[in-house]
Amino acid sequence: MGKRLLLALFPPLGALLIWAIYRSCRKYFHLPQTPLDPTTPYIFVFWHGQMLMQFFLYRKVRGDHPVAVIISEHRDGELIVRIGRYFQVEAVRGSSRKGGVKALIGALRLLARGYDLAITPDGPKGPRHTIAPGVLALARKSGAAIVALGFVPSRYWQLSSWDRFLIPKPFSRIDFYVSEPLAIGDLDDNEAREQLFQRLMQVSKLD
Repeated sequence: MGKRLLLALFPPLGALLIWAIYRSCRKYFHLPQTPLDPTTPYIFVFWHGQMLMQFFLYRKVRGDHPVAVIISEHRDGELIVRIGRYFQVEAVRGSSRKGGVKALIGALRLLARGYDLAITPDGPKGPRHTIAPGVLALARKSGAAIVALGFVPSRYWQLSSWDRFLIPKPFSRIDFYVSEPLAIGDLDDNEAREQLFQRLMQVSKLD
């Protein structure tokens, strides 16, 4: 009963809280010099600890483009899936730890249909700020470029969880950052991983 109640009540309350924080803050967007092609699907990546505000940054960049996020099959993943529905975000279930092949196949099908994909390369349980092989495999098999997203609040809470989850304080300033697209076709895995890591650190700009 407790789990059912959590799944029923937390998503709408969580979505409302996220909206309230966002609306109270001053927002500044730092976008790529060349706008992203609206007809081309991309893979958007961000650190697990910076998940909270990415709904808004994605919509700023892509408007109403269809998007699905790759979410673990863990119970926490179900909460994220239900919150995402309030922001018109679909879900592909699975991760590098569980359901990885199913998630990869589902993600490739959505990319082929024109969907963007969003993924936390250090999720669902870390280690923090590491890049699991799934995002690179997805980019290679689909040919889609990778775009890194991040945000930097002027005042925030940071949880003691493994990902040091970041929550902007109401009425603070939030700077949002979007990297240039990274095509990894000519890079080996080590080069691709390093370049992607550097872009993620540049757009997050926090320890």
